Amino acid sequence: MKVFVPTPLRSYTREESVVEGSGSSLAELLADMDRRYPGFRFRIIDEQDGIRQHIKIFVNQEQAGTLKAPLRSSDEIHIICALSGGSDFRPQTSDIRPQTNPPWV
Repeated sequence: MKVFVPTPLRSYTREESVVEGSGSSLAELLADMDRRYPGFRFRIIDEQDGIRQHIKIFVNQEQAGTLKAPLRSSDEIHIICALSGGSDFRPQTSDIRPQTNPPWV
């Protein structure tokens, strides 16, 4: 089956964005991926064998909520990583000054 790897995890797959995997469940697929790409599984699965909070896994466009999700060899698996960080800064109305001319004028 095809596994679509998000950019933050491609260092584990030799920068490949799509790799082949095998297994009859999501757990088996991730074990197979970890054998071929050591460290890959740990970035997706936590210490309690659950999908990490910031990771979403889709099997043929359906979100998988558990590692028991059954798979077929024709399935497409998309792994999505949430982004975090940034700033909570929100400008106040008084901080925004209207600009009559663009800066390049």
